[in-house]
Amino acid sequence: MFLETNILGTQVVMDACRKYGVERFHQVGTDEVYGDLPLDRPDLFFHEDTPIKTSSPYSTSKASADLLALAYHRTYGLPVTVSRCSNNYGPYQFPEKLIPLMINNATHDKPLPVYGEGLNVRDWLYVEDHCRGILAVLEKGKVGEIYNLGGHNEKSNIEIVKIILKELGKPESLITYVADRKGHDQRYAIDPTKAMADLGWQPTTMFKDGIKLTISWYRENAWWLDECTSGEYKNYYDKMYGNR
Repeated sequence: MFLETNILGTQVVMDACRKYGVERFHQVGTDEVYGDLPLDRPDLFFHEDTPIKTSSPYSTSKASADLLALAYHRTYGLPVTVSRCSNNYGPYQFPEKLIPLMINNATHDKPLPVYGEGLNVRDWLYVEDHCRGILAVLEKGKVGEIYNLGGHNEKSNIEIVKIILKELGKPESLITYVADRKGHDQRYAIDPTKAMADLGWQPTTMFKDGIKLTISWYRENAWWLDECTSGEYKNYYDKMYGNR
């Protein structure tokens, strides 16, 4: 399904943009297209010219969408820009993702499933900072260019989980280690220097503040989480974590 959505869906939208003469097509990508970085090299970061080296079918579909967009710019002159962001977090994120999943489970005193040893590192970007970054690309970005949007907030998964538990006053005994994902990338880390220099953009929300805002939002909007985690979500959750 995601292959159709990310690849063919991108093509359909770009063809529509060509047909109706839109002023800009912006492709929101992901740092996953660069593959991963070793945990023992904190000096390494993803740059816009870092070669694409995908690790999974999903990230390959995202890379394909980026390449399609840039090809439409070169071949047809479609006014395209591409941004690649680090892991987002904040309100309204569906609870299959790490942070809302852990908040929801901890709130209900359910086990918190952590892949492997939880040592995989991600760079976290608060959703409002990402939205401002996209707007900056649309207003000031050069067509045909790629811009990396990162938060300079690197945390391991297990760090994130323990921060959430501490903030909610829940015991670490809720942590349950499950079999690691196949092809699980070790570390993502973006260098946003180009976006900061060319667009005047920079992330303003440090993780220590953003995670508190996020936890508060989910606690105040428990009804939204309850609706999301009913029905088919239970089947999805059991499939992902039930036999690990």
